[in-house]
Amino acid sequence: MRTDDTFGPGATLEDAVRVWLKSFRSMADNGRRKRATYDQYERYARVEIFPVIGRLRFTELTTGRLDVFLSGLYERKGFATAKVVRSVLSGTCRMLARRDLLPSNPVRDVGRLEQGRRKPPRALTKEEALRFLALLDGSEYARRNDLPDLMRFLLATGVRIGEALALEWRDVDLDNRVVQIDWTVSRVRGLGLIRDKVKTETSERTLRLPDWCVELLRRRHNDIAPDSLVFPNSVGRLRDVGNTGKMLRKVRGDDFAWVKSHTARRTVATLMDGQGLSARTIADQLGHARPSMTQDVYMGRRIMGAVQSPLDGLFPQVADGDDVGKSA
Repeated sequence: MRTDDTFGPGATLEDAVRVWLKSFRSMADNGRRKRATYDQYERYARVEIFPVIGRLRFTELTTGRLDVFLSGLYERKGFATAKVVRSVLSGTCRMLARRDLLPSNPVRDVGRLEQGRRKPPRALTKEEALRFLALLDGSEYARRNDLPDLMRFLLATGVRIGEALALEWRDVDLDNRVVQIDWTVSRVRGLGLIRDKVKTETSERTLRLPDWCVELLRRRHNDIAPDSLVFPNSVGRLRDVGNTGKMLRKVRGDDFAWVKSHTARRTVATLMDGQGLSARTIADQLGHARPSMTQDVYMGRRIMGAVQSPLDGLFPQVADGDDVGKSA
């Protein structure tokens, strides 16, 4: 492994990728990139790039050669893997071009990676959402793993499941009926699960809570310490996003086999659109990229639903009892 950032006459693509990854890791350590993204890039470089084309010299890094490599990877491993590897190669070659070690970035002109036709995103109707919540309420397994309250919170806010699982009570203001979304759950190699900053500034947002969700959270609170998690695991620590998704799949049944935690985000967006709310309002609620530079600069970000949440009146508690709302 290289110990500096210089390249000798025999330098290879692997040498260059390692230097680029070192720079990316430094940005991750300084909070300018996600540590989980670095881990993903490093893993794909080690598994997919180094064994196959890592020994190529800089003069051999042509558009044609990289196009053949990425096309073959796409055929073997699929779009997602090829896309990540292309990002690593492109970042590395841009670095080499900036250092005048390549005339230009050869990845820029490789063939486009096509994801293929996706199934159209599907949202729950209000009636379906109520039936799905009733299904969770009726499942002892779901109640034991805190799925009914978690799903209601997702439907109350449209947040990503990682954002919900990273939420601490100090991020919740029940008196003013708002919740601050600044954190998500990430898995970092060597550290395990961590509470990580959300990916972009756009994802940082303050959301107005529906009254029924405020009551749900009041019932859960019970003078818990401010730095305690709202939706912890059975020992009060961070829950794994993937494992929580598996729990949901275990109880969703045949009628809702298509439902995932992300379905709640689509449902919130669809319901808000049905109420005639603007694309800007919906984007702010979900923490998506800003609809336009003009709107972002001149309108400013604001608490959603200045007086009342647009999701008020939807999905109130279907069940109550000692078992509902206990930590997983």
